[in-house]
Amino acid sequence: MVVNFARTTASTKNLLKQVFENIDAHSCPQLFNFHMHTVHSDGRLQPIDLIEQAIAIGLKGLAITDHHTIGGYQVAQSWLKDWKWNNPHAAIPHLWTGVEVNANLLDIEVHILAYAFEPESPSMKPYLQRKPTTGKEYQAFNVIESIHEAGGLAVLAHPARYKRSLFDLIPAAVNSGIDGVEAFYAYNNPSPWQPSVIESEQVQKLANEYGLFNTCGTDTHGLNLLQRL
Repeated sequence: MVVNFARTTASTKNLLKQVFENIDAHSCPQLFNFHMHTVHSDGRLQPIDLIEQAIAIGLKGLAITDHHTIGGYQVAQSWLKDWKWNNPHAAIPHLWTGVEVNANLLDIEVHILAYAFEPESPSMKPYLQRKPTTGKEYQAFNVIESIHEAGGLAVLAHPARYKRSLFDLIPAAVNSGIDGVEAFYAYNNPSPWQPSVIESEQVQKLANEYGLFNTCGTDTHGLNLLQRL
């Protein structure tokens, strides 16, 4: 797919929607990656090393989704602005805001990925304190509502990794206002990275049924953006 980031006049959120509408099994990890961690949560990559890898790979767009913090995003975004200034003719990947939030859905813990939100929004403050929330703020409905209040999109991460079936969780997430699901995910961490076929097909089918976006990401925790570990 081709998205002209330089010329688009759409908002950051609408641009991300445009990308999500075209994500398929071949989008990750060479074109886009919407699930990555740095040393600011439980990853091993420094944010600058991550963004340098993204440029070297030729990613068109990405999001750093550390747990309950945007510290890694902020470092990477600052570095990327300076790099762009010094390399005005180079291809620049689009870096969206991102964070991974723990939440309660159907009485189990799930992870919700927030994208393209306003970092300074008061609604996101409880979810950017480097630790999970409790009480009402821990409930999936409130997490998703807060992401929406901050102008962002909410995505259910790796739907087939939880204690409840994805066939239960995705409809429940829809009832809570979810925008998308991480359809393309490598559950067995193969090398090279590729999305798990059966789970991806199941998630895509439900996404189509409920009108959800499909997303993808390597869920990088190690030193290589092209692998999970």
